[in-house]
Amino acid sequence: MVREFKLPDVGEGVAEGEIVSWLVEAGDPVEEDQPVAEVETDKAVVDVPSPVNGTVAELRAEEGEVVPVGDVIIVFTVGGEEQQQKSDTESEDSDPTDSAETDTDTSSRVFAAPSARRLARELGVDISAVDGSGPGGRISGSDVRAHAEGSDPEPASNTAEPSEATDVEPVTEDVSDTTTPRSVPSSSADREQTLAAPATRKLAEEHEIDINTVPTDEEHDGQPFVTPEQVRSFAETQQAAQQADARAMQTAGPSEREERIPYRGIRRTIGKQMERSKYTAPHVTHHDEVDVTELVETRSDLKQVAEEQGVSLTYMPFVMKAVVAGLKEFPYLNSSLDETSDEIILKNYYNIGVGVATDAGLMVPVVDDVDRKGLLQIASEMNERVLKARERSITREEMQGGTFTITNFGAVGGEYATPIINYPETAILGLGEIKEKPRVVDGEVVPRKVMTLSLSIDHRVIDGAIAGQFANTVKRYLNNPSLLLLE
Repeated sequence: MVREFKLPDVGEGVAEGEIVSWLVEAGDPVEEDQPVAEVETDKAVVDVPSPVNGTVAELRAEEGEVVPVGDVIIVFTVGGEEQQQKSDTESEDSDPTDSAETDTDTSSRVFAAPSARRLARELGVDISAVDGSGPGGRISGSDVRAHAEGSDPEPASNTAEPSEATDVEPVTEDVSDTTTPRSVPSSSADREQTLAAPATRKLAEEHEIDINTVPTDEEHDGQPFVTPEQVRSFAETQQAAQQADARAMQTAGPSEREERIPYRGIRRTIGKQMERSKYTAPHVTHHDEVDVTELVETRSDLKQVAEEQGVSLTYMPFVMKAVVAGLKEFPYLNSSLDETSDEIILKNYYNIGVGVATDAGLMVPVVDDVDRKGLLQIASEMNERVLKARERSITREEMQGGTFTITNFGAVGGEYATPIINYPETAILGLGEIKEKPRVVDGEVVPRKVMTLSLSIDHRVIDGAIAGQFANTVKRYLNNPSLLLLE
């Protein structure tokens, strides 16, 4: 029987989602709960699982298409039809088919980020064979690249950068059409149907080529069959034609000077949140500097100890602990304003958000109950969530419930800024780059390590004097990090 599957409500209040990528193709066998698509909503990128055991009959949406919740996106055959299709395939060549099914089933149970799965498909890597270096054995993009290159992966840490582009091509083709194609008279382009291995189809997609337009003189089971070499040859021909067109355009007139990119998904949600914060809460920013020479030395001393326990220790956990000390002393910075009841809500818990730059925009993963945790536990939890945010696999729940946010623009070389409050919070602290500057110590000018601070507050709730006193408290702990042992 045929089972139509509609795009489910993958998040509270989500009305639509963009198909980022399909994880299956027509004809692929699937198991219940196996991820079949990656969908981006205005909250996050999520895997959509299959509701049945069966075979993919049809994909009803294109990658990049925005689909309303409730629209059919994929059709499965289940029961008798699916078993018959499976038997027919096995009768053609049982060994290759069994291998392909095993790969599909195994990869569906692998603990890997969506971006890592995409990269594995691009590199022709069996993701089930990759060793994950992340928390709980989670596979990252660097693990996939290391496996493809035959080297050991680097351990995951909060210093992980977004995945770099790679030009590595698959060494082998996973031809799931089982039998070897034979030569036949030339098959014309612009066909309605073409047979090709999944890796070949992926290669055509990478070159933005419709596989039905690739000329071929091969045939399989009475249908035109395209090989990787034919795709590459066709791509080279197209590229040469495009270059000729470009040269002609240069002589004819100026080329296109603008590009329009859809403003939607996570980027639009971030923009709306920023707009709401900026035009709801009157922002005032307090700027200051702090001598962190001792903090730099302390972190250097503890870094090796942390690495021995598998944790990458940055300055952020120290700042988070110093901030919590300041929030305990000045609770109005750990609050929100309920405008419906005209009440200021003071929070007696300390969930600290950390701004993370991603390809989709700024995300804010949250570490709960920072006041109850040590530096290494804070660092470990923060590293994991920062990595998930960059890989766009972080859940909505892991970005909720924050009471105060810290953003580090110093990572890109900045000193001062005017951070926008993460509404409905009432304050946000921006960290500038640590630089060596001259300072007077015991009557002498000496070089010291100095960090800049930019504290934005909601002036409806917090006075400028309170903001200054809070900043002084944070400075005291960062200037003398041994005080953090008392927290």
